[in-house]
Amino acid sequence: MSTVSRVAQRVEDVPFLDKRDASLLFVLPGLFIFSAFMLFPILYLIGISFTDAAPSNLFAGEGALSVLTFGEATFIGIENYIDVLTDPTFWNSFGVTWLFVATSVTLKIALSLGIALVVTGDRVRGKRIMRSLIILPMGLPAIFTITVWRGIFSSAQFGLANQVLSSLGLGTVSWLSNRWMAFLAYNITEAWLAYPFMVIITVSALQDVPDELHEAAMVDGAGYFSRFLHVTLPSVKKPVLFASILTAAASFQQFLIPYVFNEGGPARQNELIVVYGYREALSFAEYGRGAAISIIALVFIGAFMWLNVKRGRLADGVSDA
Repeated sequence: MSTVSRVAQRVEDVPFLDKRDASLLFVLPGLFIFSAFMLFPILYLIGISFTDAAPSNLFAGEGALSVLTFGEATFIGIENYIDVLTDPTFWNSFGVTWLFVATSVTLKIALSLGIALVVTGDRVRGKRIMRSLIILPMGLPAIFTITVWRGIFSSAQFGLANQVLSSLGLGTVSWLSNRWMAFLAYNITEAWLAYPFMVIITVSALQDVPDELHEAAMVDGAGYFSRFLHVTLPSVKKPVLFASILTAAASFQQFLIPYVFNEGGPARQNELIVVYGYREALSFAEYGRGAAISIIALVFIGAFMWLNVKRGRLADGVSDA
């Protein structure tokens, strides 16, 4: 008899526990770990957001547990939330973040669909090798990849992007000191980081499209683009939508790209919301304000995920038509 079976047998021998209650006991270790590493930090963050917490008062109390009780920070109610929601810098960050999500997800979908169609094409040779190369970016540390891309978009003349432009006779561009050029660089780097995941999902979906549908469309005289619009896209819609929602949530929380590139610059114009909250909390020592920004971001991410999953009926399964 296995260890789990012996434990289950002993639990069932307890007179006030039935089988359903006994099964819940096996979930408790997981719930404890979840509470310790996920739920508690969120609750602590919510608590800090209602105080004027800063390094000067949060760590001012005596004893190791003083930080858990917010030290000498003062409860100020929703003042942090009011200050944040009336700050023009927050709304600029909020708008830039949603614009980044929209543009980066669109770019990732287009790039991933194009690559997936190539590596699943009947006339393409070496598809297995190509698929192996496609997932290489997933094995590289994100900070390493982003640092390399920062060098590519260097505003100096020796930057790779500027060298390419110069070879085409287009001159050089101040990539990281121009707002929209920096924003474009963010998008390209984000697409490079996320496309392997999107391609894997899309390739799997394309392989599940029945060949009979394409053959029937060809018999009816449908060309390649007509088959793509009326056969391929409807067949892969739900898996691609599911992957898009996940990568959109990741884009909403993007921190490394803008911070490593130019700290959300120039002049805080490209600060995504996570960078904005980080700088308010650590650069300006406003822990309470930074916590309020994080909670607001969490609410919007949760609402975005819930609405898209509900409207897309993704909870019914990606295999449903």
